[in-house]
Amino acid sequence: MRKPMMPIVFTLVLILFFVAATSVLTQRQGSAEAPKVPEGVTVYRDVAYVTDGHERQKLDLYVPDTEENLPLIIWVHGGAWRGGDKTHYVRMEYLKAGYAGASINYRLSQHAVFPAQIEDVKAAVRWLRMNAETYRLDPNRFAAWGSSAGGHLVAMLGTAGDVAEFEVGENLKVSSRVQAVVDYFGPTDFLQMDAQSLPDGLVHDTPDSPESQLVGGPIQEHQDRVAKANPITYVSKDDSPFLIIHGDKDKLVPYQQSVLLKESLEEAGVPVTFYKVEGGGHGWFRDPKVPELTKSFLEQHLKP
Repeated sequence: MRKPMMPIVFTLVLILFFVAATSVLTQRQGSAEAPKVPEGVTVYRDVAYVTDGHERQKLDLYVPDTEENLPLIIWVHGGAWRGGDKTHYVRMEYLKAGYAGASINYRLSQHAVFPAQIEDVKAAVRWLRMNAETYRLDPNRFAAWGSSAGGHLVAMLGTAGDVAEFEVGENLKVSSRVQAVVDYFGPTDFLQMDAQSLPDGLVHDTPDSPESQLVGGPIQEHQDRVAKANPITYVSKDDSPFLIIHGDKDKLVPYQQSVLLKESLEEAGVPVTFYKVEGGGHGWFRDPKVPELTKSFLEQHLKP
C-alpha cells in the first residue's frame, strides 16, 4: 500500500533540500578535497562537446602533463537533474595518481525532459573518445563516476551503452560505452522509490518531484517514460563493471534503489561491487572504506 501523501509544504521543503543538498555536496567535496588544480595539470575549460549546442553542453578537461594514453575519470554531477555544475570537479586527488579527469554539464530538467540528459552524457563520452589522441587519453580506459542524479546517469551509461536510440548528434562512429561505473546513491527504479523511502523521506510520486520533472509528468501516470529512464531496464550481461555505494539512512534516494540495481546486475552476470554505508545519509560519508573501495575499483579496471 502506498504511504499517505505528506502535507504539500513539507514535501516542497524536502524537494528544495534535495536540490540544495546535492549541490552543496558537490561544492563541499570540491573545496575539501581540492582547493586548486594540482601543479603539472593542464585544464581545458568550457569545451563544447556539441557544435553550436546548448550552453550546458560543455565539459572541463584536466590532463596531467606526465604521460601518454592516460586513463580517464568522467565526473557527472548531481543536483536532482535541475541543479549542479561541472565547475566543482571533486576528484582532484586522482589527477596526481596518473588519471586524466573530465567534468561535464548536461541539460537540466527545466531545459529538456529525459532522455536529453543521457543523450548529452553519451555525446560527451563520444567527444572525449573521438578526441582522445589530441588530449593524450586512452579511449579504452574510461570510467564514469557520479552521485545522486549523477549516479543515475552514470548507471545509465553502464547499462545502456548499447542502446542506439540515446545516440544522437555527432561522433556517432565511436562508442559511448565506459569501461567502469562508480555509482554513488543514484536512483534506479523510480516507481519503487516511495515504497522504499524512510518515514520522513522525500515523496517521489508527486507532480513536482525531481523524478516527475525529469520525465515530464507524475511518474505513476507515465510509467512508460519512467521505464525508459530506469537504468535497470537496460541491464544485460555485457554491461560495464559497477561499484555501487549507498548509505542505509538516505532520506532522498532510498538505499534499496541501489540494492535493486545490484541484484539485477548480479542476475545478469555483470561484475558488481556493492558497499552499504552503515548509518550513511545522502553523501558526506566518513567511512574510510568508501575512498578505499573506490580507489581499488578504479585501479582494477583502468590500470590493470
